[in-house]
Amino acid sequence: MTTRASTAHPERQLVVPHGVFATVIFVLCESMFFGGLISAHTIAETSALTTWPPPGQPRLPVEATLINTAALLVSGALLGVAHRQYRRGLRFKVKWPLLAAIALGTFFVAFQGYEWVQLIGEGLTLTSSTHGGFFYLIVGAHGLHALAALIALYFVYRGLSTGKLGSGLFGGAAIFWYWVVIMWPILYWKVYW
Repeated sequence: MTTRASTAHPERQLVVPHGVFATVIFVLCESMFFGGLISAHTIAETSALTTWPPPGQPRLPVEATLINTAALLVSGALLGVAHRQYRRGLRFKVKWPLLAAIALGTFFVAFQGYEWVQLIGEGLTLTSSTHGGFFYLIVGAHGLHALAALIALYFVYRGLSTGKLGSGLFGGAAIFWYWVVIMWPILYWKVYW
């Protein structure tokens, strides 16, 4: 007599799409990159011979950037709503929160660009001081990540519109955007204050 393994209750296996797994590895590596930037910034700030930021350098627009930070946080929340609806199979409820998340993320990046133009006009450049160098390096690196994540979200929207959206793409893009959103308040606190 041969015994068969019961198929009534097969063991559940955790299956992580490749896109999600790769994105998790990527954001962990990028977190270490930003950790190094923050550490270097902290060392430069604490070892400054004068006040920080150095005299003659413009003050960063803390209040305006706080509003921009709020837009980014709301974008992350809206993406969370869209992602939850997608996982529940309610694809018809995904489009508008996803579009709103992309729009607020685009506003965030555009506002950062506007802020840079204003600060360059006031004399804060990459080479004007250590403060300027760290500002543009840290905020610029984050901005590039935000732009890349927005492009990924656009592909999610396109896949949703054509009916060819895989969970790996949505999951990976969502993790990337959540990381961009979560990383920003840390950078804002460290660089702007």
